[in-house]
Amino acid sequence: MKEEKTTLDNILNAAKKEFLAKGFKTSSLRNIVKTANVTTGAFYGYFKSKEELFDMLVKEQYKLLMKKYKQAQSDFSKLTPEQQKNGVGEISGECMTWMTEYVYENKDTFKLLLCCSEGTKYENMIHEMVEIEIEATHAFAKILKDLGSDEYKIDLQLEHMLVSGMFAAFFELIIHDVPYENAKQYVQDLRMFYTAGWQKIMGF
Repeated sequence: MKEEKTTLDNILNAAKKEFLAKGFKTSSLRNIVKTANVTTGAFYGYFKSKEELFDMLVKEQYKLLMKKYKQAQSDFSKLTPEQQKNGVGEISGECMTWMTEYVYENKDTFKLLLCCSEGTKYENMIHEMVEIEIEATHAFAKILKDLGSDEYKIDLQLEHMLVSGMFAAFFELIIHDVPYENAKQYVQDLRMFYTAGWQKIMGF
């Protein structure tokens, strides 16, 4: 049993090294097997494909990140209209703080997701988050209108650019290896910047 776990660990460690160096699309299964010092037959005893191997390395962290992010959106939507207007940024801020800690605890995994996942089902992770954020923004705009604010009007392409820019800025912390202590401050500054900007655009 111990030998089996060691073999699996060797494959996973070799795969992480190969994917981080070359990305999923151009990585070599032959190199992974060679680095892990296992036979091709042994590899296929654990995984059906390179895709399944990549999935094993990232799926747990991806699922938890998305679950927490979606939960923050859901929690905000359950507040009263007045609570949403007066407390905008609080729940999302707590979520961003948690996300910062979590991605730094799992830096290699998120580098795989952000930099090395082209050709996998994970390559559009940021786009998925952008779409969720835009949907939540529209729901919040409706709340504001019901409270008497002006109708939310924004060019959809600009809206997509602004939301994409927010997530791109956040994940740049991992992509460019920003030290964690710096990252915590940057996230606070990003939150203030985007909260003020959206308040201006949405008129509240």
